[in-house]
Amino acid sequence: MIDRDTPVYVISVAAELAGMHAQTLRQYDRLGLVTPSRTRGGGRRYSARDVDRLREVQRLSSEGVSLTGIQRILDLETQVEAMRTRLAELTAENHALREAVGRSQRVFAAGRTGEVVALRAGTRPRGTSAGTALTLWRPQGWPFDD
Repeated sequence: MIDRDTPVYVISVAAELAGMHAQTLRQYDRLGLVTPSRTRGGGRRYSARDVDRLREVQRLSSEGVSLTGIQRILDLETQVEAMRTRLAELTAENHALREAVGRSQRVFAAGRTGEVVALRAGTRPRGTSAGTALTLWRPQGWPFDD
C-alpha cells in the first residue's frame, strides 16, 4: 500500500495534479519550497504530500503572499507540527508518570538532618520525635489527580 509520503509521481503528473506548469515545480524545487525525492538518474519524484504542498504554495501565491513569505509560512507550519508531536509525547509520558505516582505507596518526609526520605504510608522517619517529623499529605483529587 502506498502512503502519502511515497514518491510516485513524475514531474509532469505532479504538475498536472497541482494545476501548474512543470517549470514552476522546478523553480519551487530550486527555491526549496517543495523538495521532491530523486531517482538515481536525478529525476524528480513527487509524493501526494508534495502535491498537497504545491497546491498550498499556489493558494498562498494567489492570495498575494511572496515566495519568501510562503517559505516562512511553510517552515512555521512544519515547526508547529513538530511541537504538536512532541507535546503529545510529553503528555503521554506525563500521564504515565502520574499513574505510576498514584500507585505508589510511599510518602516523603524530612529526615533527621533535613534530607528528604521516602517512607511507607503510616510510618515516621527514624530518630525524630512526633513533633519534628514532616509528612506530606496529598488529599485525593488535588491537584494532580485526574
